[in-house]
Amino acid sequence: MAHRFAQGATRREALGMIAVTASGAFVAASVRPAAAQALISGAGMCRLMPETTAGPFYFDPQLRRSDISEGRAGVPLTARFQIVSADCRPLPGARLDIWHCDAQGVYSGYPGQPGGLDTRGQTFMRGTQFAGEDGIVSFSTIYPGWYPGRSPHIHFSAIIEDRVRATGQMFFPDSLSRDIYSSVLPYSDRPVADAVFNDRDGIARRAGRTALADMARAGERLQSALVVAIG
Repeated sequence: MAHRFAQGATRREALGMIAVTASGAFVAASVRPAAAQALISGAGMCRLMPETTAGPFYFDPQLRRSDISEGRAGVPLTARFQIVSADCRPLPGARLDIWHCDAQGVYSGYPGQPGGLDTRGQTFMRGTQFAGEDGIVSFSTIYPGWYPGRSPHIHFSAIIEDRVRATGQMFFPDSLSRDIYSSVLPYSDRPVADAVFNDRDGIARRAGRTALADMARAGERLQSALVVAIG
């Protein structure tokens, strides 16, 4: 289903036009029903998460927290991840680190950001949580912006028993990103024609549909869900 924001729409009006979607991203040839029923993905199945680059902007600020936005402007987003084994069983206690750019494509903690910004010493859009019995962690953040050469994404790293077991990226439907970037401030401060989307992002294409988030809406807040299956 396409997402469409009217030009000049307020954030409330724009988010009101988003419908619940199912990406169909998590497809496996064989999944035991008892395990599949516990998954957060709208598709109800999972497959092993493809490994993708951690990129140049990771660091661990040692912040165990659920709200990582630090008050920065953008479309509110609840990003949910479920960490499971290869047979789709939840992995309680697994650690998940996430990090991503803000609405203007800026990462915290590094110099040389868009616009010549130096964000060293800052920690916005970074955090750590540990999964509960259901393998789920949930972060309160904002919809990520774009920066040159990359489609919008959230980086994550799953750590079990002090060892990194999976590093990947959560991606978003192109139609949704286009609509937000063209009609919702502060994203629309930059021309949407300069943005890159999944179809032109080599990392997103290699990751495929398994890394594409299921999206839903709750009031003014977007919700994304991704199952991270670890072999």
